[in-house]
Order: sequence, then structure tokens, then C-alpha cells
Amino acid sequence: MARRKKQEEHANHEAWAIPYGDLVTLLLAFFVVMYAISSVNAGKYRVVSDSLSAAFRGTPQTADPIALGEALMGPATDPQVSMMQRANYLGEPRSVLAPVPVPSDAAPQDAAAATRAAQLGTVARQVEQALASLVMQDQVVVRNHGDWVEVEIRTDMLFGSGSATLSSQAGQVIGQLAGVLAAAPNPIRVEGHTDNVPIRNSAFPSNWELSAARSASVVRLLAAGGVIPARLAVLGLGEFRPAAPNDTAEGRNANRRVLLVILGSDQPPEGAYAAERGAAPAGDTPPAPAGSASMPAAEPGLTRTPQVDGPRPTAMPGTPAAPAQQPRVTPPLAASG
Repeated sequence: MARRKKQEEHANHEAWAIPYGDLVTLLLAFFVVMYAISSVNAGKYRVVSDSLSAAFRGTPQTADPIALGEALMGPATDPQVSMMQRANYLGEPRSVLAPVPVPSDAAPQDAAAATRAAQLGTVARQVEQALASLVMQDQVVVRNHGDWVEVEIRTDMLFGSGSATLSSQAGQVIGQLAGVLAAAPNPIRVEGHTDNVPIRNSAFPSNWELSAARSASVVRLLAAGGVIPARLAVLGLGEFRPAAPNDTAEGRNANRRVLLVILGSDQPPEGAYAAERGAAPAGDTPPAPAGSASMPAAEPGLTRTPQVDGPRPTAMPGTPAAPAQQPRVTPPLAASG
């Protein structure tokens, strides 16, 4: 009987498709899981978190129902409670676990600062309305810095060249300013500024005197217009606070100015140290009165007899001078044994 030939197995060239299909399936399952995690329900997450917390640390004693999607109070859901604090909350009711607001002094300070800023804003608007025509001509500039307001006036319309005498137009401008500032309680510092062109005459030896005299002239008109003099201060800065370079005529013109600084605090215009002027600093020892002298300290164990002031006896002519009297020293007493 003839032997049957063994049939050759057919080679499968598509065997790679099976592991490739498995890989694609795993990738699809991975991305589905990642998508599900990225869009988790916050309510369900809180429920699961509280359930795990109850399982490991005890059941929270509360009868409130758990609603999905609502914010729950608990140590596992409050981001303001640290992990060390959560460990101490074993079985505590949820009302105890709620964060307690801590009182702070920042709120009153912020409210006071907001009130001052609003009041200064009102003053700035009133000044702009009173001097609207000059503001449009850039002769007056109003700047609100929040804690203070600057009113800058060009000196060309206030004073002549090298003079501290106010012009007639300046009197009207300062009078309008005084009408606005008299009703406000703010302290005012008036600063005088000049350019760097030197001046030397009988009235003003330097720009220091010129700037101070110009600011004093403005302060005098403000006080005459109803502003309380105790709220005013004069400051002459000369040429040393330039607003622009003095290389050009425009820059020198910008530097010749008078600046009214309206402060937002209740302190004097010269600063908070005004009430302490003339007083001795804390901790200083007052000096000894004139004419009093202190005796040097005696050596240990010796008692020094003070010298009595008075006229010394004079020696007769021809007699030798007596030796200087030594201070009498009392020896210390022996200690009894």
C-alpha cells in the first residue's frame, strides 16, 4: 500500500494582525479610562472621598442626606484643612469640621484707605472743575496718586522772571483753589521749584530763597482764602527736583513750577513726627543741671571725706607755705568673726 504524502502546512503571513489588534484594543481602553477620569463628577468624587474617610477614620455623625453635585463640608473635601489637622478629626460632626473665619485687622485698614482715596478723588475732581480752563491749556495739571493729589501750576502765570510777587491772574487762580481746599480737611504742602539758572541779587541770593519765597506767597493767599493755616506748610526745593532736563528752554519752563501736594492723612503736612519735635527721645537720660559736679568714686574699702568749699587761709610773708592738706581717709573696720 502506497504511503500517503504528508500535506504541507500553509504559512500564515497575517499572524501579526492578532497582536496588533490586541494593542489597538488596549490603547482604546486606556484612552477611554483617561477620558473618564478627566471628566469626573465632582459630586460623586466627594461622596467616594467621604466614604473612604468614614471607612478609615470613622463615620461622620450627621443626619444630612448626601446630594450629588453639591458642595459638602468635611475634612476630606475642605482644601483649607491640612493633613495634620484632618488626622485629629476622628468621628467629629461636619459642623465642627467647617473652617472658622479668623478676624483680621486688614479689613478696617482697607476700609479706611478706601475712604481716604474716595475723598481725595472728590477733591481732585473739584479742583479740575474749578480750574477747567487752565487745565485745558496745560497751565494747571492735576494728578491723583491715590494717597495724595498733586496740583502743579506753571510759574509763568504766577510770577515774573526772578520775582516772588504774585500777578493779578495768579490771585484769581489761587483764590479759586482756596475756595475748594477750604472745605476739605486735608493737609497741604506747597513746594516751590526753579530751573538751574543761577540768581544772585539783594532779595534772593540763590534759587533756594526764590523757591521758598514763591511757595510762601501761595500759602499766604491760600490762608487768606479760608484755608486753615495749621494745615499748610512751605517747602522750597530750588533747582534740585527737576521735572525735565534743563538743557532746553522748554525743560527749564517745565521746572519753574509751584506744586500743591494735598495729603490724604490726618497728620500735619510736615509729617508724623511733628508732635515729637522738641521732646527728648525715649530712653535718653536728661543732662545734669549746670554748676553741679560729681565727685570721683572712692577706692574700695575707703571712705572719702568731701572737701568743703570756702576761702583758703593765706600764709604770712616770709613763712614757708604749709603743705597741701590731704583728704582724710578712714580705714575700714575689721569684720567680726
